[in-house]
Amino acid sequence: MKRRELVGGGLALAAAWPLRGFSATLKNVADVPATTLAGGEVPIRGSSIEALAASLRGNLLLQDHPDYERTRHIWNAAFDRKPAMIASCTGAADVKRAVDFAREHQLLTAVRAGGHSFSGKSSCEGGFVIDLQQMQGVRVDPSTRRAYLEAGTLLGQLDHECAAFGLATTAGTVSHTGAAGLTLGGGFGRLGRRFGMACDNVESFSLVTADGRLLRASASENPDLYWGLRGGGGNFGVVTAIEYRLHPMNPVILSAYLRWPLEQARGVLRRYRDMAMDAPEVVNLTFDLHWDEGKPHVGIEACWSGDDHAEGEAWLEPLRTFGKTNYASVAPTPYVKLQSQFDADTPHGEYYYAKSGFVTELTDEGIDHLVDVFARTPGLYTVFTEHFGAAYGRVAVADSAFPRRDMRLSIAMFGNWTDAAASEGNVEKMRAAWGELEPVTQGFYTNYADADTKLAVYRQNYGANFERLVELKAKYDPMNLFRLNANVPPKI
Repeated sequence: MKRRELVGGGLALAAAWPLRGFSATLKNVADVPATTLAGGEVPIRGSSIEALAASLRGNLLLQDHPDYERTRHIWNAAFDRKPAMIASCTGAADVKRAVDFAREHQLLTAVRAGGHSFSGKSSCEGGFVIDLQQMQGVRVDPSTRRAYLEAGTLLGQLDHECAAFGLATTAGTVSHTGAAGLTLGGGFGRLGRRFGMACDNVESFSLVTADGRLLRASASENPDLYWGLRGGGGNFGVVTAIEYRLHPMNPVILSAYLRWPLEQARGVLRRYRDMAMDAPEVVNLTFDLHWDEGKPHVGIEACWSGDDHAEGEAWLEPLRTFGKTNYASVAPTPYVKLQSQFDADTPHGEYYYAKSGFVTELTDEGIDHLVDVFARTPGLYTVFTEHFGAAYGRVAVADSAFPRRDMRLSIAMFGNWTDAAASEGNVEKMRAAWGELEPVTQGFYTNYADADTKLAVYRQNYGANFERLVELKAKYDPMNLFRLNANVPPKI
């Protein structure tokens, strides 16, 4: 995958959803076989399906529904799954009905918000999908600096609404990512060093728990849930709405993208390291190793969100003048435009695979090793960093479920392709390459977890927070209804 230079505009939503309306009546429905939590198959009576459909404002999609095929597909085409039923929810009432149905029938249940799932767990084969894509909307209150977001909303809409009022919060780096999934896993982004992770900026969550209750989780209401939802993923219920704290920020930031041939990568990355480790908190500085038109490159992206752009240009000068670039852009840019610049490189319907790990330092030997591993697999994947420190580390490990507050960088390996037949070979090559890089990392970002990640890995990753997550899971989801996620079991 190549990293493109700054481009205007964003991706449209994957599907043009119809206006919300009452569910069509289902009549004379035959029994439908469905996969259970235990992995078996059970026939769901047609009368039960009809009753569920009648109780929903959104549509209940069976496999013969004209919207089923469009709706079942998720962003990552590597997972081509056909659930028995999809509940297209329009609000918390629909979500409650769907959760009650899933629990009563003990169905294998997936929750889809944005559907941006590397591991494919926002869908399931033969089970039940609770789909939140119609639950989209953001309301910004400038007086209280709060944004109220429905759980199916994508990040681009959140950024757009906030920017109109000179406000912002940390919200990923690709505008068609779902806000809820990103936030539940932690939520990195270009503003994280200044404002903290997305989960650090949540004032409250609304969610439907496995027993069908609609709860609010905040520092004062159900604080145990509030702790777990900030980094513990979708383990505890279906989040229906999120209230974010916002921060004043000029909607036009200073952005830069600089690129050099790979032959200069070792020197560029040493300069990058020396600047990134002590960068001001208004700077997000990332690098990538990528292939473009058959040639390898090293690139650095900078986002300076401070008001003084001249100060930002002066700070970036040692990078801009380093070596001999083959592309250089440093310019004031609308933040919303910067947030969508990689949308075209991550389209819906391609085959994706990713690995990641945190590092607390980047040594000369580590840089050399990284470049060597990347150069041995031409054209298959991009290696990139995410930049931490500053506000990321101001929250104590015990204060939220997200465990990795000492991280300085994340090293991620990301590949995408269009040929299904190439998937098995490409994934094997990426696993082998990551096997060479993983020993220099510590833990990983659960939002990049793949389908093969095992419980022992999650346990190690959550560290001291794992036992508390298990207790929370046992309290709110003892049957592990919500298991298609970075799953923490209710008992170990």
